Amino acid sequence: MAEQKAKVVHGPGPRGMGGPRPKVENPGRLLKRIMAEVFQHYLPHCILVLICIVVSALANVQASLFLQTLIDDYIIPMTQQQDPSFAPLAGALMRVGCIYVVGILAAWLNARIMVNVTQGTLRNLRIQLFTHMESLPIRYFDTHPHGDIMSVYTNDVDTLRQMLSQSIPQLVSSAITIVSVFASMCMLSWQLTIVTMLMVALMLFCSKKITQQSGKFFIAQQRDLGKVNGYIEEMMEGQKVVKVFTHEQKTLEGFRELNDKLKDSAKQANSFANIIMPVTAQLGNISYAICALAGAAMAVSGVGSVTLGTVMAFLALNKSFNMPISQVSMQANSIIMALAGAERIFKMMDEPSEADEGYVTLVNAKYDKDDTLVETSERTGIWAWKPPHHDGTTTYHKLEGDITFTDVDFGYLPDKTVLHDINLYGRPGQKIAFVGSTGAGKTTITNLINRFYDVQKGQVTYDGIDVKDIRKDDLRRSLGMVLQDTHLFTGTIADNIRFGKLDATMEEIETAARIANADSFIRRLPQGYDTMVTADGANLSQGQRQLLAIARAAVADPPVLILDEATSSIDTRTEALIEKGMDQLMEGRTVFAIAHRLSTVRNANAILVLEHGRVVERGSHDDLLEQKGEYYQLYHGMFELS
Repeated sequence: MAEQKAKVVHGPGPRGMGGPRPKVENPGRLLKRIMAEVFQHYLPHCILVLICIVVSALANVQASLFLQTLIDDYIIPMTQQQDPSFAPLAGALMRVGCIYVVGILAAWLNARIMVNVTQGTLRNLRIQLFTHMESLPIRYFDTHPHGDIMSVYTNDVDTLRQMLSQSIPQLVSSAITIVSVFASMCMLSWQLTIVTMLMVALMLFCSKKITQQSGKFFIAQQRDLGKVNGYIEEMMEGQKVVKVFTHEQKTLEGFRELNDKLKDSAKQANSFANIIMPVTAQLGNISYAICALAGAAMAVSGVGSVTLGTVMAFLALNKSFNMPISQVSMQANSIIMALAGAERIFKMMDEPSEADEGYVTLVNAKYDKDDTLVETSERTGIWAWKPPHHDGTTTYHKLEGDITFTDVDFGYLPDKTVLHDINLYGRPGQKIAFVGSTGAGKTTITNLINRFYDVQKGQVTYDGIDVKDIRKDDLRRSLGMVLQDTHLFTGTIADNIRFGKLDATMEEIETAARIANADSFIRRLPQGYDTMVTADGANLSQGQRQLLAIARAAVADPPVLILDEATSSIDTRTEALIEKGMDQLMEGRTVFAIAHRLSTVRNANAILVLEHGRVVERGSHDDLLEQKGEYYQLYHGMFELS
């Protein structure tokens, strides 16, 4: 089971079965895109940060150069005086102290600004991610584990935090420091500068080799983390199933397998990352020692006009030069990990949004004094389709709820058709029921009505208009759905019902609850309609949750209803009471109902029996019983719906 569980939890997008990629694809493009997000909102802040970095770097360089002046112009002359005066030295130290204070203030201001820039950028990225996620088609969520999607919002976004707040400012600071220090070293002694650069070349070579080894493991670490998150979410959602079948040990084995993979990739990544700093630091110390020995020898022998002050100043610059080199090496892995996270973030953001080529809109309408249908801003209970014309004129067609399938073929995958030559219709005010075994295609048909998916062949029309020509938002606004798997949001009972119509008044909410027969149990709750719902309605029974879902559809007052086993979790007595309310709700509306409980569809105008993606029978309850076909056998229990 461990192997099976590990197999189903993949990250966003298609993945091969091989190991992680050796490097991030197009790191330059990713970094450019990240910085574009930053500059879009925080360009003035970044300019101020750059100024602070320059000031801080120059302050450190100036302080190092002062050592030469301090030793050669103050300390050595004072050692040769019988009664030395400390006033000039004190003044010089005050000036250096002021330089250090300016550098400290610049560094502090830089850090404060970058915190604001970083957190603001992460907030904007999360908003963009969520906004784009809302535009993705249902197919995306059907094919990508939700836990891995959550990992993009949390782990992957968080990897950018250190890069933006520390790594990039540190790299800029290091670059400025390296340039300014190199120029200063050249002015002091070109011989010692050559020695320093040879050691730097060795440091860069070693850092490159170590970084290449750690980079691929950091990518693997991010992906393994996404798999762990996906598995945890899957087990949390299926905790009841796990406990019923007492599979705690098996699920633990699955978690351990994924957790061990995460441990191994993280260990490998951090093992290489953690040795970069010690290696570069020790090479820096060796460079310092070599320059000290060479500089002392040159000062003693008088080579190149090198003085004791020159040697001390150069050693300080040597340390200042090696430190940013070490910091660059240390931050390299942080940037690689951030780019790996950014790759997943932008991959999700680059997923194509749900396409919508529709141009027909849905508007509120009323009849004027000439009985002509006209558009109105207020809700009248009358809906009309508004197709634009090439000549600029506008005509309105009343929404009737006439839905027709003509020669429809469909498959979730191009090479696997699940619906074959579907021909059906639902006239205004009719109740059309779908029955059949699991996998027969009942829910798929309803998914095509609201265009969660588009047909590969044939046509679906709504009041004579191809649904592909209707804007998806307007199409779905005309449809009300009650799903078998209910979902409640964190908020009050009233808020959850109001989700069907956001501007619904309390009176409309209570009316909808009465239609769904939910009003009585709601009023028995401690806070009534103000009772908080959390954890997808864990404090309510499954039947109560489904009643709220029906009330949500009722308050929307849609012209067409889709009921996907809407009463599956309701007992027979409650079902009888709900049917009366549902009859009131369905009056004058076209209704498509999916049912396994055949008693709920006896009053349907037409019952369609589906098997293997085909309509095998159509007729009323009595007509189908007389035919003694598939429906007859289902109704009399000759075989089960399964």
